[in-house]
Amino acid sequence: MDSAELRRVLKDAGLSKYQSQAYTSLLRLGTASATELAGESGVPAARIYDVLRDLEDRGYVETYDGDSLRARASDPAEVLDDLRKRSEEFSAAADEIETRWESPALDHHHVDIVKRFDTVFEHASEAIADAKTEVQVAVTPAEFRRLRTSLKSAHDNGAIVKASIHTDGDADIGDLVAEYEGVVTEVRHRTLPTPFVAIVDRTTTCFSPHHRSVNEYGVLVEDLSLTYVFRWYFDTSLWEVWEVVYDDRSDDPPRSYANLRRFVRDVDPMLSEGIDVDVTVEGSETGTGDDVTVSGSVVDLVYAGEPRPDGEIPIGQLAGQVTVVIDDGERRWSVGGWGAVIEDVEATRITVDAYDDSKRAGLEGIDV
Repeated sequence: MDSAELRRVLKDAGLSKYQSQAYTSLLRLGTASATELAGESGVPAARIYDVLRDLEDRGYVETYDGDSLRARASDPAEVLDDLRKRSEEFSAAADEIETRWESPALDHHHVDIVKRFDTVFEHASEAIADAKTEVQVAVTPAEFRRLRTSLKSAHDNGAIVKASIHTDGDADIGDLVAEYEGVVTEVRHRTLPTPFVAIVDRTTTCFSPHHRSVNEYGVLVEDLSLTYVFRWYFDTSLWEVWEVVYDDRSDDPPRSYANLRRFVRDVDPMLSEGIDVDVTVEGSETGTGDDVTVSGSVVDLVYAGEPRPDGEIPIGQLAGQVTVVIDDGERRWSVGGWGAVIEDVEATRITVDAYDDSKRAGLEGIDV
């Protein structure tokens, strides 16, 4: 490091231009009178005495009287400690700036692009742990294990937790079954490479491409409408068509749903057989946004198209309007799913409370 560079660094450390010039010159001279130092350093003679006093106050130099005021550089231990402390502070500040740039705070209705997968994963883990309604994740077995504590917290909060675990090819994930209980509601096995996806309580999405992607990046979403798009991607590509390997829900009531369309697909065959289905819907009134709970019997299902001969409703027929009509004994309520606008209620959870057991004959195998 040459003298000019040293002076620049000392200025960054808090010395003035004249102070850095005087100090570096004094280091070279060892000791000098004020007049000599002014000439060697380029500090104006009228300023040199003030500069030396300020340097002495900061511990950089010592002054003493000879035939005139003289100065010498102090033992540099204190100066070195100060510079090294400043270096550590600069380094810490650089790390903090990098962290804040890569992991920005999320505001409502906000989308962020981040550079590191770890940033996406950390946001997902935090959001999942606080979930109250529903969690949907697409993960590798290793990522599932890393998220297991957060998923368990969501499950303990009462959220419905769905995990699509993907492997390259037909690798067996049976060894994970012991880890599912009390952690997830349902697990499906996808045998194709898949991005990392976490969708939490309808408002938060954390997404990162599959590790084979050319570029590593992530998307963090805090927005209801955009999260709805990711939810359809999850349902159609990562969930519906893949094998169920674990389901902790009983076939008997109560049985809860966070997805109205999944509820309709399961209950429609029962209604077609004349089975009475009693439910409780938790959600909000579409006109006011106020919380509402409705209990009663399902009397109608409205959706486009017709079921297949096997009774299954193709998911494509549920892409438009889907409405459940419930009679509570006093009035009929129309219930819609995520983003409902024309129904009375937007449902966040539907629980099958009871059905008429006497009419269940021949219904074994229906996914209820």
